[in-house]
Amino acid sequence: MVRKRIAVLYGGKADEHSISCISAAGVLAAMDDERFEAVLIGITKQGEWLTGCTDPRDFDFEQQALPVVSAGPGTSHVVLDMALGADGFFARDEHSGAEGQSALTSLGHIDAVLPILHGPYGEDGTVQGLLEMLGVPYVGCGVFASSACMDKHFTKILLKSAGIPVAPGITLDARPYAAADTFAANGDDFITKVRAAGLHYPLFVKPSRAGSSFGVTKVEREGDAAELAAAVREASRHDWKVLVEQGVDAREIECAVLAPRADRDILASWPGEIVLDRRESGNDQFYDFDSKYMDSDASHVQVPADLPGEMLDRVRETAIKAFKAVDGTGMSRVDTFVGADGSIVVNEINTIPGFTPISMYPKAWEATGISYGELITALIDGVLESA
Repeated sequence: MVRKRIAVLYGGKADEHSISCISAAGVLAAMDDERFEAVLIGITKQGEWLTGCTDPRDFDFEQQALPVVSAGPGTSHVVLDMALGADGFFARDEHSGAEGQSALTSLGHIDAVLPILHGPYGEDGTVQGLLEMLGVPYVGCGVFASSACMDKHFTKILLKSAGIPVAPGITLDARPYAAADTFAANGDDFITKVRAAGLHYPLFVKPSRAGSSFGVTKVEREGDAAELAAAVREASRHDWKVLVEQGVDAREIECAVLAPRADRDILASWPGEIVLDRRESGNDQFYDFDSKYMDSDASHVQVPADLPGEMLDRVRETAIKAFKAVDGTGMSRVDTFVGADGSIVVNEINTIPGFTPISMYPKAWEATGISYGELITALIDGVLESA
């Protein structure tokens, strides 16, 4: 059997660079080597595309530092020739060729691309648009869905127009305050906006276009202008567009969606829940970066979530409805809030969800009857069959 050659993109310019590397390590370890040949392309934090760098499976995850893609001995820059499409992937050797020139070596025909990139410059439609122009099939949502779901502000607009409840909130433009760092001086103005919108505390202040809880702050002291201003400032470090959302008194229930082919039914996994194991002690009051990736004792995944069967089915139906509302394809993880009164609010949609072996997306499908390896095969086969 001739193996299909799959370019795996990992790393990237976003804050979630290292999480992408960890996800890629898990995906590569579970990929069917008899059917697929992985062509590894690492993207540095500066946006350089490299081949020949460290295989994610060889990262030492026991080290204190998170893995990072970097140039070094044996690495070459990747060059794309848009006119050649799937045959347009090349490695540039800076040390060969005529004087003052570099030689290009073909990376071979690429049958499909698997982007394991989280956050801006990977999950936001930019890479998807590049691959569309190149004419190479790729796994995951298209340009529109990727872009719309990366921006939580526009995700909420699309969901509301589809009749899907979302958390109350407002969007702030932080640019006028950032130039001279006047956030603290405008704390009372932020309070006024919150009150005008009728938002109740606690508040969650977050970047509109970021992930993995980067820049997210929980604001609990009502009317505390300094606390709110500091939260807006922290979020603005990641995006000038800042959301201030009313906290929802509910459990966060996540549902994995799978749609490898547009002409097949959209599937939803059993919904799962991230259980914060230190909540009762007063620590880790929300699912922050450390709880997700750094502290294995802070939380665990429970699938299916401890909810009545009828409620689990409603969450699955809501997840599929939300996926359709944003024109999703391939995969997504739909995060919801489920209230004690049975209400369901969609928090956000992740078009390239965390793919580490302990992440909710693969865990949810494993509990639903699809193993990690089968999941990756289904996603790749879907784009190959549709090409």
